[in-house]
Amino acid sequence: MINNSIRRVKNIWLFLFLIFSTQLYSQGISNLWLFGNDTASTFPWGAYNLNFQTNPFTIQIQPTRIPVQSTNANIADSLGNLLFYTNGVNIASANGDTMLNGNNLNPSPYTSQFPRGLIINQAALILPLPNNDSIYYLFHSTIDYLAQSTALHLYLTIINIKGNNGLGEVISKNQIILNDTLTAGKITSVKHANGRDWWVICHKAFSSKYYKLLLTPSGISGSYQQNIGNYISFDVGQVCFSPDGNKFAYFSVGTDLELLDFDRCSGNFSNHQHIAINDSGTGRGVAFSPSSQYLYTPSTKYIYQFDVSASNISATQTTIAVWDSFYSPPPGSGLLPLAAVYNTAQLAPDGKIYISTGNGTFHMHVIDQPDNAGSSCNFIQHGIQLPYYYFNSLPNHPNYFLGKLTGSICDSITSLTEKKIEDKINIYPNPSNGNFSINYILPENKEGQLSVFDLTGREIHSEKITKWSQVKNISLVDLKEGIYLITISSGNYSFLKKLIIQH
Repeated sequence: MINNSIRRVKNIWLFLFLIFSTQLYSQGISNLWLFGNDTASTFPWGAYNLNFQTNPFTIQIQPTRIPVQSTNANIADSLGNLLFYTNGVNIASANGDTMLNGNNLNPSPYTSQFPRGLIINQAALILPLPNNDSIYYLFHSTIDYLAQSTALHLYLTIINIKGNNGLGEVISKNQIILNDTLTAGKITSVKHANGRDWWVICHKAFSSKYYKLLLTPSGISGSYQQNIGNYISFDVGQVCFSPDGNKFAYFSVGTDLELLDFDRCSGNFSNHQHIAINDSGTGRGVAFSPSSQYLYTPSTKYIYQFDVSASNISATQTTIAVWDSFYSPPPGSGLLPLAAVYNTAQLAPDGKIYISTGNGTFHMHVIDQPDNAGSSCNFIQHGIQLPYYYFNSLPNHPNYFLGKLTGSICDSITSLTEKKIEDKINIYPNPSNGNFSINYILPENKEGQLSVFDLTGREIHSEKITKWSQVKNISLVDLKEGIYLITISSGNYSFLKKLIIQH
């Protein structure tokens, strides 16, 4: 019975490991996706964000003077408030203006050609410095050698978000941390197995060499190098770690699909698999499903699904979409029609995969149920309509919420204590009129279930909460005044919180 369930929940010791409070609670979240031009522009140009604190997401005008194009990285605080973002040329504060000392990133002739933002996928990546609530590391690159479209440097810029009265300040800029010929963009990251540190990955051009850096509370160590996989020269594409951090995919025009296993302890790749994609795609993206079982590879006119848990991954290749010749804006609209084909992809906080069109357009595609096999993943062609052009731009967000690999030899952070969940889950405002938000943590990196009960034990509301976020907005304005109990269950954990409704 529900009453007995509530009594059991009340009697549970509601604990979380401190690592989740000191790391996840202080880290930025990926709930805001910024797009477009500056706010002063007129239609069809404009600036806006997709806010995934609501489900479905909401589209909001984003006040800014700093546009974003293909290079797009941003970070928010644990409540979903924008901290800063970059277009690869400038860093913008939360107010949409240039951060103090945040101009002139990536010095090169190529950068000078694109003062409104670089047109390079995954050329900027933002990570919080572990065990620090003020400092953020921005890894970035540009194109330095135009003839080969390659980078010659990987740069580091450091931001103190508490500087300049809370608008942030760049305290170190364009520090060269790698000198070599690198593939353009494709900078990504995954959590170390200790759940605190970060592996940062990029690739040397005209080689099979991966560079790996380790970000710890003391800063950057490395670089570490590993030769594995196919020779990669000039390429256009995208890279991605699986949400569980165990697999890595590199999908590009030059080499097709590269799949590797990854050891979050050692930082070593293994089990290289090359999968030929026999089509004429010139724009390529890659994203894993939330469970890490399925891999999706948009390839201009086709989208393929692979089951990476299978013994023969290549044999599971399934075409889930073929471009339907849709143009956005449509012919006859008075604007230039652009083909809404398939390009880069990104797993969103709502557990869906969004796919850009390779052009500016007013649309994105969406895979609604990416953990389902074949056509049951429910791919929706040009299913997301946007108010302005978005320049083929998807934010470069790693999985900020991946925890430690419990029981591994790298589960080495031992100074942990247990605290009651009441210290970790925050409801605000509380009391409320029924419109409130929950700031939460799912400690096992598993999907959670949120339920609201009245004091008789009657369940009056229930919904899933995603492991890709820390914020959930809820509207229960029809509730009568009184005290209610909110439970959050995830994996082996159950948490309880009191909600007061006052009108």
